[in-house]
Amino acid sequence: MSTLPRAWEATTAVTMTDENIEVPDGTIPAKLFRPEGGTGAGIVLVQEIFGISNYILQRAADLADKGWTVLVPNLYWRIGGDVLQGDEPDAMPRAMDLLGRNPWDDTVADIRACIASLRADEKVGGRVALLGFCHGGGLAYAASSDVEGDECPDALVSYYGSALPDLVDKIPVVDVPSLHHFGEADKYIPFSTVQHIHEVVTRGRDVEFSSWPGAGHAFDNPLPIFHHAQASEDAWRETYVWLLEHHPDEIDRVPASRTLG
Repeated sequence: MSTLPRAWEATTAVTMTDENIEVPDGTIPAKLFRPEGGTGAGIVLVQEIFGISNYILQRAADLADKGWTVLVPNLYWRIGGDVLQGDEPDAMPRAMDLLGRNPWDDTVADIRACIASLRADEKVGGRVALLGFCHGGGLAYAASSDVEGDECPDALVSYYGSALPDLVDKIPVVDVPSLHHFGEADKYIPFSTVQHIHEVVTRGRDVEFSSWPGAGHAFDNPLPIFHHAQASEDAWRETYVWLLEHHPDEIDRVPASRTLG
């Protein structure tokens, strides 16, 4: 078991271990965060464009601090597993290069495999949600669409899913409870597009959609070029409350309404 790295902090006795998820063409390396008590419903945390950055590790620790078991797969493993911190001078062009080279369909399949793997962990009680940021928000939405059985998440949280403008009119609407966050001042996703995304995704079952005034793209990322402190705080608080209602951390609190597919 790894010791507490400098990349993240927790107020409780959260632990992190290195894991490997087997898929037909290889092995996905991942980080597994367990809450202090050792048991808690599962969340697969889907990385942003920069990979498993310190920010993503911290958000995983934040969720584990609250009682969830969090799996963070390295979805760039097929192309070298690069991780960028976002504040490096060439981080954005390098991240865009990684994004362009990473196979979309295979990555969606990887996320579903991670859901099934985490669901099989007896310490998560058979329940797994997805939570994704930016690029990961779009991937998480795609992985939740038109899927059944153990690979189907029980709930979805998507932060400013960057692929949603191209996805929502092409794939079936997600049919698991979902929460979506967008900034109203997003320079990459115009607010008119956000409004269209809202119109489409709310056709699904049990959907909540929040847009945050003054917040740009990646507003939850702590880097100064992205961060909007008020939107980040308010959205994260809303995410916790929503998860507690739709995907409670205790493994004996299984929502009676769970439906796959």
